[in-house]
Amino acid sequence: MILKILAFGITKDIFGTSEKEIEIHEGASVKALKELLEKDFPELKKLKSYFIAVDDEYAEDDQIITVSNEIAIIPPVSGG
Repeated sequence: MILKILAFGITKDIFGTSEKEIEIHEGASVKALKELLEKDFPELKKLKSYFIAVDDEYAEDDQIITVSNEIAIIPPVSGG
């Protein structure tokens, strides 16, 4: 299946775009998506942390994703 991934902040810079299409197998979990993204974009591993949001909510690693889900990569947030 092809997923459309939305990227924000530093992850947008890493992807080189704010939207990226990623091919992954049906029934993939968030963890599998993270592994694929980190393989394709090793710079993600250098981040202190990042989160995956599925349909506007933070997702756990074992959550199954489908082609109809909206996926977003949430970079680390800093502030003062």
